[in-house]
Amino acid sequence: MSDAKAKGQLKIESWPTVTLDAPKRPEWGDLATTVAMALAASEKRAPHDIAQIIADNLSTRDQLFERVEIVRPGFLNLTVKPSVWLEVLREIERRGSAYGTSASGVGKRVLVEYVSANPTGPLHVGHGRGAAVGQALARLLKAVGYDVVSEYYINDAGRQMKLLGASVSARVQELAGKPVTFPEDGYHGEYIREVAERIHQSEGAQLAGLAPAEAEQRCRDLAYQSLLQLIREDLAALGIEFESWFSEASLLASGAVERAFADLKQQDLLFENEGALWFRSSKFGDEKDRVVRKQDGECTYLASDIAYHRDKLQRGYDLLIDVWGADHHGYIPRMQAVMQAYGHPKERLQVVLVQLVKLLRGGEEVKMSKRSGEFITMREVLDEVGADAAKFFFLMRDSKTHLDFDLELAKQRSADNPVYYVQYAHARISSLWRVAAARGIVCPPAAEADLTVLTDHDELGLIRKLSVYPEILEASALAFEPHRLTYYLQQLASLLHTFYNKHRILPPAVDQETGETPVAEEVSPKTTAARLVLMRAVQQVIKNGLGVLGISAPEQM
Repeated sequence: MSDAKAKGQLKIESWPTVTLDAPKRPEWGDLATTVAMALAASEKRAPHDIAQIIADNLSTRDQLFERVEIVRPGFLNLTVKPSVWLEVLREIERRGSAYGTSASGVGKRVLVEYVSANPTGPLHVGHGRGAAVGQALARLLKAVGYDVVSEYYINDAGRQMKLLGASVSARVQELAGKPVTFPEDGYHGEYIREVAERIHQSEGAQLAGLAPAEAEQRCRDLAYQSLLQLIREDLAALGIEFESWFSEASLLASGAVERAFADLKQQDLLFENEGALWFRSSKFGDEKDRVVRKQDGECTYLASDIAYHRDKLQRGYDLLIDVWGADHHGYIPRMQAVMQAYGHPKERLQVVLVQLVKLLRGGEEVKMSKRSGEFITMREVLDEVGADAAKFFFLMRDSKTHLDFDLELAKQRSADNPVYYVQYAHARISSLWRVAAARGIVCPPAAEADLTVLTDHDELGLIRKLSVYPEILEASALAFEPHRLTYYLQQLASLLHTFYNKHRILPPAVDQETGETPVAEEVSPKTTAARLVLMRAVQQVIKNGLGVLGISAPEQM
């Protein structure tokens, strides 16, 4: 288009966004664009005429395209020269594990906060999905150059911790044979009894000598330590690690809430009404103002969140990403108001919502867990299907949509199981290397192989799919949508399995007894070498993609 403008063929007063998509049918070419139609209004010309001008100029440039076709009213279908596609294989070999990564976010610091469950019980399946999404987002952003820190905000203060102490203390007294009244809103489930039993065995005598309030406080502290350790272990079992664990209690003890209030008061963004303290969040687009300190002097959750996010900003992050359950959707405007109150654009905070997970077994919903008393724990799912399957299933769908997680499907060793299907593609190529090594066949460097023999539709289809991996990686990162990568990996695995089933890669083995080779597709040494280079590239990209998602790429299955 720049050539057409220089020649005076097109005015192009403002450059349009050029989108390139794969045509619906492969015979139409490799790429398609509607840019001619986008220019029609400003150029005051028919789209077909504009498309013809663009096509004429493309054909005189650097021989990138083998064929440029115009389809009315103004579609441009582009067929890339095979030699261009072959360079993709050399690029993958050169970059290896770094293929697909970029420097888009270099120089920008990001804090990704996720899970952040109250340390009052085991993590449930919803937490598992949030953990998988949060980790994948952090890894995706790192892959495109951002400096990323992942953080778990420990909600270790407030009413829920008091209820934890009261619940465990009641069970400890019960174990000691004392009459108790269990707190009305207390925590139930087998895990509370387990914690109480350990505390009773280790400190029962000491607790008996304490005043009730002191005994409850001691139970709270011990239960908190035990349950936080359980959360850490469950996350480790899923392969999740955090660079930072941030305590709400330490935030409150430091006076951060009072300092946050002082800043807001200076800007007249706090006011008193009916004995409560309010934040003027409506000034920044929230539907109404919000209470930060109630009439009884107790601070709301919002007060801690204001102080916590102020602390994040003061740590110098350019972007804050919070991964929340979808039920917190209404909380977004008030937290974006906090960003603006402290002088930042609301976009400085991005919230990724994670919808509920429905567990199925044989088509029937699974709801109850003996251990939690209310929900299926994340650990129960991990113990049944494994971390890789759980993580892949959690990431298969857009996090903003509900997820049906079929436990039986996740355990299947079949093409119906998406994670098995993708991992098996990697393992299948590993098996190819073992067979090749046993027969003394070596995969040459891409620079030494004659890749021009890769002309089959299936071969070029694989290469085209490999070529878009960097684009998929960056788009997934910038849109905060890791499910795009799982889609891509399933599509690539499908192409690989189709190719593997249709085409011979290694020459047929000679029958040791008869000295004959079976009737099969003829494959020359050149074709074998080129197809091995192709297989190595496919395996590398699958491994890279799974690695970004925090999922293993097994050599055998």
